[in-house]
Amino acid sequence: MPFNFGPVELLLILVIVAMLFGVGKLPEVFGAVGKGIREFRKESGVEKKNQVVEAVEKQSLPGDSAPQV
Repeated sequence: MPFNFGPVELLLILVIVAMLFGVGKLPEVFGAVGKGIREFRKESGVEKKNQVVEAVEKQSLPGDSAPQV
């Protein structure tokens, strides 16, 4: 993760967003932000890279003498 937000920074951001949009709109706002992040990751190819890494890690389990290709 490129940003290193601590709990104080996250709380401050949450308070600012709550003041801007109101407490009732928070689920909608964060849902839209999450959807945007997922869409960005999907389009940038991050998900495919993660799936490839996970597949390679599953193939080379500790205790195996040689990784399967």
